[in-house]
Amino acid sequence: MTRVTVQDMRTVRYCLAGTRQWFRRQGFEWQAFLDHGIAAERMRATGDALVGPVIAAAEAREAREREGADGRA
Repeated sequence: MTRVTVQDMRTVRYCLAGTRQWFRRQGFEWQAFLDHGIAAERMRATGDALVGPVIAAAEAREAREREGADGRA
């Protein structure tokens, strides 16, 4: 399960102030997101087209992390 983090928001250069407002409108808890990220599927369920790039960034980050972990084993 892909989790979107604040790092992913920064990767796609989304304004965090605007992102925080978007979270509020969706009923998502901002601090919980900062602490733990949010499931990509939960974001996708909003139907907002702007979640696509950040989910793609999260998936790419997770793939890089898996590759790095595989290389160290």
